[in-house]
Amino acid sequence: MTEPAEPCTSSSLARDPSTVIHPRREPFEHGLLPIPRLIFSDPAQTLIPLKHKLLQLSSNHRVDSAAISESLQISIEHARLVLDTLASILPSDAEPLVAANLGEIDSVGVDVHDLVLFLYIQSYKRLLPRTHKDSAAVTDVWPSTSAFDGYLSALSPLQLVRSNSRRFMPSQTDEEAHQLSYLQKHLANILSLLAEPVEGEGEESLVLTMDRFEHLGFLIQFGDKGSGGISLSQSSPFFANSDPDMPAVPVSAGQVHDWILQNIAAALEYISEKTSSKENGPASASDQDVAMTDASTVPVKVSTSTRGASFIEGISKASYVKHAADIKGSSVKVLNCHESAIYILAPLRYATVYGCSDATIVLGAVGKAVRVEHCERVHVIVAAKRICIANCRECVFFLGVNQQPLIVGDNHKLQCFLCWTFAMSDPVLHR
Repeated sequence: MTEPAEPCTSSSLARDPSTVIHPRREPFEHGLLPIPRLIFSDPAQTLIPLKHKLLQLSSNHRVDSAAISESLQISIEHARLVLDTLASILPSDAEPLVAANLGEIDSVGVDVHDLVLFLYIQSYKRLLPRTHKDSAAVTDVWPSTSAFDGYLSALSPLQLVRSNSRRFMPSQTDEEAHQLSYLQKHLANILSLLAEPVEGEGEESLVLTMDRFEHLGFLIQFGDKGSGGISLSQSSPFFANSDPDMPAVPVSAGQVHDWILQNIAAALEYISEKTSSKENGPASASDQDVAMTDASTVPVKVSTSTRGASFIEGISKASYVKHAADIKGSSVKVLNCHESAIYILAPLRYATVYGCSDATIVLGAVGKAVRVEHCERVHVIVAAKRICIANCRECVFFLGVNQQPLIVGDNHKLQCFLCWTFAMSDPVLHR
């Protein structure tokens, strides 16, 4: 029998980074697709019978684009897009879909349990910027003909600096807390998609095997190493000391539910404490109001997350270069940079460009996915496996890509110069 999980206090989780639970950013930042038929008003009630239907179509728990298309009543092109997206966001490089060559993705297929988790989070709503306290004033001095509505379109690059805009835009901490709160709210439904009843005891007695438990690693992780760290089962009290030569005893879904909820609550408390200490502490250089004559010398915020992501933020009227030796981790976010040239000359797994204008951004080879969002008059030069462009205006893209570019949202006057490394059709457009 598996011993009950020992309770973990929030203070112990906060002090030991290896025991802090985090949402995996990749599904929430690179895995949401604007396909209406993938979004369900009641995901649990819809996806449980769908899971059973998909399992009946497969002898090895894996399904291809034809099965996905038939079950979800979507086009075969959209079903392949689902497979391509999953291949770029699954956590383990040992997963067959991740390891498959581009021409083999459809024949390899996706595990049904990963697919239903992916479909469940399509209903996730991203955190939006808070309204600026003087939006009427900034709109009055900055053209309102932007291709997209929102806070960024109301501010010029200089006003972004002077208004201390980051106080109104979601920080990485805000987004992580929002994702954790989403998982906290939906955890019972998520576990119901993975659990199975004990034979002879009915639906009321649900358990998770170690294999099913590992699928939760699609959405959560412990510690600061992400996919490069130990498996989720080895971070838990349920399977940590399992004999690899013997099947582990399944654990009650209720136990798993309580244990994860406890960890999420502790992580949210820790985030709240960190945020409070920052707000009550002295203002940083990037928070100071800047005189107009000094705008070009605003201190640049370049930070490295302990979870493997580097952030390049607030560069204005400057050139900035990062080489492989300068990048810590496997992902980069370029945020709110204006009238600048930025060169990230390093191999990456993920890259995000957000809220930039009048800039040239060069990204090194990106092995998983690139997302460019809410940018105006930006030139992006990148070699990547896949790219998503959302809500951009008058941008030019020079792309060396393996998969179809995905262009979503409200975009105006985009130019894409493509160098295919694999025979594909035209870019996928969704409005």
